[in-house]
Amino acid sequence: MDQSGVILKKTTRVVGATLFLVVISLVVKLEAQEAPPSAPYSSGLWTRPTLTGDWWGFRNELAAKGVTIDMTLTQSAQGIVHGGKDTGWQYSGGRGDIILNLDTQKLGLWSGGSFNLEAEGNFIPADNLRKSINGRTGALMYVNNSQIYPTTAGDNFNIPAINFTQFLSPYFGWTIGKYATITSTSGDMNEFAHGKGDTQFMNMAFNVNPVTALTVPYSTLGTGVIAWPTKDPKQAILSFYLMSSTGKASTSGFDDLGDDNLTFAGEGQVRTDFFDRTGHQLLGATFSNRKFSSIDQNARFIFENGALEGKKGSWNVYYNFDQYVYEPKKGSGEGIGIFGRFGASDGNPNFMHFFYSLGIGGKGVIANRASDQYGFGFYYIDVSNPKLQGLFQSIKLLRDEYGFEAFYNFAIAPWLQLTPDIQVVRGAQKEKITIGTTPGPIGIPFVASRKSIGTATIVGLRLKMLF
Repeated sequence: MDQSGVILKKTTRVVGATLFLVVISLVVKLEAQEAPPSAPYSSGLWTRPTLTGDWWGFRNELAAKGVTIDMTLTQSAQGIVHGGKDTGWQYSGGRGDIILNLDTQKLGLWSGGSFNLEAEGNFIPADNLRKSINGRTGALMYVNNSQIYPTTAGDNFNIPAINFTQFLSPYFGWTIGKYATITSTSGDMNEFAHGKGDTQFMNMAFNVNPVTALTVPYSTLGTGVIAWPTKDPKQAILSFYLMSSTGKASTSGFDDLGDDNLTFAGEGQVRTDFFDRTGHQLLGATFSNRKFSSIDQNARFIFENGALEGKKGSWNVYYNFDQYVYEPKKGSGEGIGIFGRFGASDGNPNFMHFFYSLGIGGKGVIANRASDQYGFGFYYIDVSNPKLQGLFQSIKLLRDEYGFEAFYNFAIAPWLQLTPDIQVVRGAQKEKITIGTTPGPIGIPFVASRKSIGTATIVGLRLKMLF
C-alpha cells in the first residue's frame, strides 16, 4: 500500500472514532431529556431485529434521541456448475457494513438536519480475488454484487459516505458531502429489486440500472437538492445532484475537485396506488462531461495491446416501476408484485446501449414466514461493441447479454437470513482473446488464441447477519 493509502486509512479511523465520541457526548448531555416510550431493539433472541439486541437499553435510548447504528455482515459462496470461463465452487468472502444516522431535532439541536456516515469493508481470500466469480462468467453484470463494495480490490476498509442534509422547509432540502450513491441517495430505488446484493437479488442487473454505472461512481463527493412536493416522502420525491465523476470509496475525493469531471443526476419517484395497491414509478437521467474510453469502470475483460477509442461526455436515461398485485394489508410491506427497469444510453462511450429487466418479487404471505423474501427476474443488455484502434478494428469483443436469477431469502430470525440463489447468464464476452507479439525489437501484436465462452450456470448461498 502506498503512503497516501496508509494516511487515508488512518484518517478514516480517526474520523470514525471522533464521530463515535461526539455521539456519546451528545447522548450523555441529553440524558436528562425524557425519551419516547419506545423499545425497537428489545425482544427475545429469535424475535428481535438485531443479534446484539438493545445493549441493556442503551441502544433504544440512542434511537429515541435520533441516533441509529446499523451493522451487518454478509458472506457468500458461489460456484459455476456449467459454462463460463471455467467451472468450480468458491467461498466468495464477506462484506461488513456500519451505517450511522443522526437526527439533529431528536438530539435537541435544531430541526430539519440529518447526518449520515457509512463505513464498509470486504474480505476476499487472496486466491479467490485473483479468480473472482465475477470475472469467470464472461458477463458484464456482477453475479455477486455484494463483493464489489466498497471497491473490487478486496481486503479493504473505506468510508464511502459521510454527508449532511438540511431541510429548509417541509418541501425542500439541501445536502452536501460524500455519497454512497446506492444507499445515501434514492439511487434508482425499487421495492422488489434494489440494494447491494445482500438481501434480495445477488446480480447487479437487478439492484441498479447498469446504464448509470459509467457516469455515476459508487462513492463520490457532491451536493444536491431534495424536494417533497406533498410533504410526504412516501408519496413523491424529487432530487438533483452535482457530483464528481471520478470519486472512489478509497479516496477522500478532494484531490479530484479541480479536474472538471462532473456528473449531473436528476431523479423523481411517485407513488401510484393503482388498483388500490402500493406501487411506484421512477424516472431519472444522468450526464457526465468526463472523457471515457469505450470500456471503462465496469469492464471485466482484458484486451492487451489494443488501444480503445476515447470520447468526452456520456448520458443516459432510466426508468423503473414496482407494483403490488397482491397486498393483504396496504403499506405493510408484505405481498407479491411485479417490477421492471429500462435504460438507454448514448451507446458510445457507454457500451451498454439499452437495458431492461422484468421480474416478480415478494415478502411474507406464506404461513409462518412473514419475513421471508423471494424473487425471479430476467434482464437483457443491448451491447455496442467498443471501438478499437490500430490492428484490431475488425474484432468484435462483445455480444448482447442476458440472464435469469431466482432466490429465496429464509429469515431464520429477523437478524439471520439465509438465501439460496441460482443464476443463468449468457455473458457479453463471447471469447477469451489472448494477444501475442512477434519476436524482434518492434514486437507486432497479433491474436495468439481465441476461446469461446458459453452460457454460465451459477449457484450460490448467502448468509446475512444484522448486529
